[in-house]
Amino acid sequence: MTALSADPICREHLTGRHHPETPERFDAVVEALRDSGSFDRMLPVGSRAITEEEMLLCHTSEYLRVAQRDVESGQAYLSTGDTDIDGSSWRAAIHAAGGVLDAVDAVMDGRARNAFCAVRPPGHHATASRGMGFCLLNNIALAARYAQRRHGVERVLIVDWDVHHGNGTQEIFYRDPSVFFFSTHQWPLYPGTGRADETGAGAGQGTTMNFPFPAGSGRREILSAVEDALIPAANGFRPDLVLISAGFDSRIGDPLGRFTLTDEDFEDLTRRVMEMADRHAGGRLVSMLEGGYNIEGLASAAAAHVKVLMG
Repeated sequence: MTALSADPICREHLTGRHHPETPERFDAVVEALRDSGSFDRMLPVGSRAITEEEMLLCHTSEYLRVAQRDVESGQAYLSTGDTDIDGSSWRAAIHAAGGVLDAVDAVMDGRARNAFCAVRPPGHHATASRGMGFCLLNNIALAARYAQRRHGVERVLIVDWDVHHGNGTQEIFYRDPSVFFFSTHQWPLYPGTGRADETGAGAGQGTTMNFPFPAGSGRREILSAVEDALIPAANGFRPDLVLISAGFDSRIGDPLGRFTLTDEDFEDLTRRVMEMADRHAGGRLVSMLEGGYNIEGLASAAAAHVKVLMG
């Protein structure tokens, strides 16, 4: 069974604000899952507030204080970066991250084979000490560290197909050989990181793999990167858990990116990543929503992704 984390608390962030990362994104994904018949066949997992101890697995205590202070003082923007906030943002962020950890529990405990987390705000731009790019907490980084600390997972593979580079995720694990980070993304584009020669450092050398592609790229480039580079790398790395930063702003028609992936392409990408999880990790896979700002496109792509996760 595929687990689903979709707490309505996640829609409270930026309610009433004019912003690309809108609560309607959450509504559209959930409605698409209902319309496709997937929602009622998925295992619902609860949502909880992530604890401070868990947040400290990836974020500094100073940053957590700053972010919470910014939200609770009524600021319109996070002081560390280009992230709009309102009075509900911290509550949404800590429950989004907590829901992701609950999904990890469901998969690692064997209650579900894999999981999809319809969460917001997104996370992959948040570094250890800085929220930025619409992100407050790095959900996928926290999931990886939590799986290692709570469940004894040794090696985690993170696959990021968002149109923007997951700079925060890369930075957190850049020197860590136990987490392999793979990203395809448009170049040049925000946040300006993710060059092909960024491959890790120290003990983590070789466990970061970036594929920056020009605007207009799509199936040929991204599927080839997965098939020709990631799959052989995963065969050598042998992950115990696979995580996906599922950014659907790489879909054709997104207002913030110029990639050309289709719903069928996302289905095939999902199959390839599932095959790696099946081969090395007993099928254990947790996917979480990142970008995707064309509401109709986001909904159809997410539904296609989940359809494949459910087999």
